[in-house]
Amino acid sequence: MHYFKRMDSPVGLLTLVVGATGLSAVVWENDYPLRVRLGRRCESHQHPILIEAEHQLQRYFCGDRQSFDLPLEFVGTDFQKKVWNALLAIPFGQTRSYAQVASAIRHPRAVRAVGAANGKNPISIITPCHRVVGSNGHLVGYAGGLAAKRYLLALESAKASPGSMLKGMSVF
Repeated sequence: MHYFKRMDSPVGLLTLVVGATGLSAVVWENDYPLRVRLGRRCESHQHPILIEAEHQLQRYFCGDRQSFDLPLEFVGTDFQKKVWNALLAIPFGQTRSYAQVASAIRHPRAVRAVGAANGKNPISIITPCHRVVGSNGHLVGYAGGLAAKRYLLALESAKASPGSMLKGMSVF
């Protein structure tokens, strides 16, 4: 059984979903229904992980938080989980290309597979798939839409330390 809670954010209505051991998803308001498959869900405004996830996301959107400290429960293949864990290693205010993520997980020729796994990342924002860009630095696909991706990157760029600013990429 999964429990969920909805929250308003600057990038639209988000649905936070928790499983047995941690946060399982942050789903976009207009998300493709089959992108994140978690089964039966019940609404809860009292689940402590959902309350904490909402609090941390609110602080992130206010610019007061650069990382998240939540138990995560990834639902996916071993390869997808490897990609999603690599996304967690991308520092706040920085970006990586799909090729760089593929190299980081020691599958340098799996660029397309990395892109597919990135697109199925169930825990948006917290697992920062928005920090992955095309090899030319351009913004490419995002489940929340390119406007949301642009917003998140601009938010992080404005709050990042000078040494970690988004390099070689226009976010507007």
